[in-house]
Amino acid sequence: MERGRGAGTGRGGEVGRAAAAALRPGARRRALLVVLLLLAVQLVSLARPAYACGCGAMVHDPRMTMAVHRETSAVTWDGQTEQIVMSLTVDGTAPDAAWIMPVPHRATVRLGDPALFGQLSSLTEPAVAQRHYFWPRSGDWPFAGGSDSAEAPLPGARGPGVGVVGRERLGPFDVARLTATDPGALRTWLKSEGFRLPASLATELRPYVAQRWEYVAIRLAPAETGRPLTGTLDPLRLSFASERLVYPMRLSRLAKTPQTLGLYVLAPHRMEPRSALGGARPVVSFAGRIAPEGAVRALLRPGRNDGTTGEAHPPHGSGTTFLTAVEQSFPQPHRITGDHELRRTPRDTPFRQVRYTYALLTVGGFPAWLLTVGGTLLLLLAGAVTLAAGARARRPVAVYVPPPGGMPPV
Repeated sequence: MERGRGAGTGRGGEVGRAAAAALRPGARRRALLVVLLLLAVQLVSLARPAYACGCGAMVHDPRMTMAVHRETSAVTWDGQTEQIVMSLTVDGTAPDAAWIMPVPHRATVRLGDPALFGQLSSLTEPAVAQRHYFWPRSGDWPFAGGSDSAEAPLPGARGPGVGVVGRERLGPFDVARLTATDPGALRTWLKSEGFRLPASLATELRPYVAQRWEYVAIRLAPAETGRPLTGTLDPLRLSFASERLVYPMRLSRLAKTPQTLGLYVLAPHRMEPRSALGGARPVVSFAGRIAPEGAVRALLRPGRNDGTTGEAHPPHGSGTTFLTAVEQSFPQPHRITGDHELRRTPRDTPFRQVRYTYALLTVGGFPAWLLTVGGTLLLLLAGAVTLAAGARARRPVAVYVPPPGGMPPV
């Protein structure tokens, strides 16, 4: 039996080795093919710049990294002229990048006021209201800890078909304003200027070409040469003629990471996006009339400071304008279907978010729970004493009754 088992094992081993030898060349070819495919995918990914921008196309050296964490813009419109002031917060290792933005008509580009968004943020910050809780929490006596309240979380050269209509240096930005009759020609011209764009951008630009839009091409660079492009960049201010209030978003379809948009709209009335545009539902965080001051007033009265004429829109009422703050996220940018068009709402209904702070309920400086518990204990104690006293008062007293005959018992 041992000999039989040994012979069987020997024959099985020989068959297995023969099968392995027969399959080894095919397995090697398949493994080599898988490796080559993986290398090809990596090379293609290295050859494509990353995109991360809500309002245009952001490109950079494919060997570097870059992400736009947030895009915040202020938009004004008077029915004829639109202004966009944009601020990008970026992070990565790229020393510079190119940003391409389409506009309906020829644009004037200037540096924006860095104080604008701080002022708008203050104007639209949530109202603060206080709520109380009864039982003590962490941080309240008798628990060890810190504060007695907790805040709720907040919710150059020209290529064929391309014309250069202006070029200038604005702070750290190199700005070129272009016309293009063919998106492929625009891509060729931008590559000659050092902007490395993928072929897919020509497809996304085609609708703008059909509408005869123009383009603003901006090279972004840090203030210090050789350092990566990180942090919040200086805001840029674009002005152009427009028959409708539009915010270009189509090129954001090229983004590879989720996008977040914060939009302040200054207009005579409350405004809203016509649709979600493939993103999450737009959320209004503020809507109401404001009295423009400082940087906001300068934006609405541009002729006083920058050589232009007219106003963003005439003062409404007693020198007020309507400010609408909209937040929107785009978890899957490839679903973006076009450009944001904003329209007037049926009513100028005001709205303001409320941020709640929470504090322990007190009475006269003493925790209400302590007074309640202490008072309850005192009442219980008083009730117990009263009951005990009543029980003693009702206790029967033994009365001696002498037996008949008048003689007490011995």
